[in-house]
Amino acid sequence: MKKLRVALQLRDDDIIEILKLANFRTTKTELSAIFRKDDHPNFQPCKDQLLRNFLNGLVIYKRGPMPKKGESN
Repeated sequence: MKKLRVALQLRDDDIIEILKLANFRTTKTELSAIFRKDDHPNFQPCKDQLLRNFLNGLVIYKRGPMPKKGESN
């Protein structure tokens, strides 16, 4: 997650908005715990659910929402 953040040049606010696109809510405090060093007392590892929803939201963020079934372009 740290490498994705750097590669995509995302701030905490951007990540929160991307997660909202996937209907996943989190706070800046929860995000900061993920981006701390491993030996920090408040460090939390990035859970699969967070990463999965971030990637789903990132697809929507970059491509836009998927069209509904039956709609043509």
